[in-house]
Amino acid sequence: MDRSVLLPCFGLAAGVLSLLPGAERRGVAWQDEGHVLVNRVAAEHLPEDVPAFFRVAVDRLAYLGPEPDRWRRDSEYSLKESQEPDHFIKLEILDVDLNSVRSRYDYYRMLYERRADPEARRGVHPDSLLPEHVGLLPYMAMEGYERLKVAFRQYRQLQRSGGDTGLVEGNIILYAGWLGHYVADAANPHHTSVHYNGWQGPNPEGYAGFGIHGRFEGDFVRSAGIRPESFSDRVGPPQLLADPFADFLVLLYESQALVEETYRLDRADGFAGSGTAEGLEFTLDRLAAASQMLLDLWYTAWVTSAD
Repeated sequence: MDRSVLLPCFGLAAGVLSLLPGAERRGVAWQDEGHVLVNRVAAEHLPEDVPAFFRVAVDRLAYLGPEPDRWRRDSEYSLKESQEPDHFIKLEILDVDLNSVRSRYDYYRMLYERRADPEARRGVHPDSLLPEHVGLLPYMAMEGYERLKVAFRQYRQLQRSGGDTGLVEGNIILYAGWLGHYVADAANPHHTSVHYNGWQGPNPEGYAGFGIHGRFEGDFVRSAGIRPESFSDRVGPPQLLADPFADFLVLLYESQALVEETYRLDRADGFAGSGTAEGLEFTLDRLAAASQMLLDLWYTAWVTSAD
């Protein structure tokens, strides 16, 4: 794939990008139903050449889909605050192909360097360039993927030595389910944008100013009665990813390119009540994109753990 398609759009007015974030830190992604659906459909497509204990863990993998959202209550303040940025990334603020910034700490340095340079900020408020405000989604996802790969490697080693694999099997299922949360977030356009819960800045098209996030990913998913079989046939066999980080970025930028489409559909009541056929089609495609990427990451972690 031509990675030049990944470069983000910079057309937003500086006034939009100068807005300080905050509301996205109180939202949740796909809410419980969507995350359960994404993980379940991915698990139902696991092939025969992955370990049997993993293939039969469908219910457990589905349950774990919403797990990071269970860590977002004010009653567990330290936990909540520490992982809020893991759920999103505001791609419009960035002016770099993230394929060249593969470490969480390289990303931090890049943002702090821009924050300290008024010319490089290009009108962006300095605090909007803090890592916790731009978001960390691709780094959290890749760290989760690599946890899973390490656990699969341990499983293989124990198998070869005749050891008990029971304990590491539990880790594998936990890491795989946990990873699914961030993959589903990446498939939701609102988690890739400054327009996470209402259109920011000039709004000549009259898009929603607030509330679209929950209306799309929560209320509509429930009201439309979306079930695993609603989009299972849109997910194909797993693909071995040559570069999981780059492929995850493809998903992110595809989602970011659909931000305005979500607002257009919302304006046409595509997500109101049981929505419209167009709104349902859009939502099923995003859920399927998440399940496909998750399935591919799980499969790639298993296969490459043999290296």
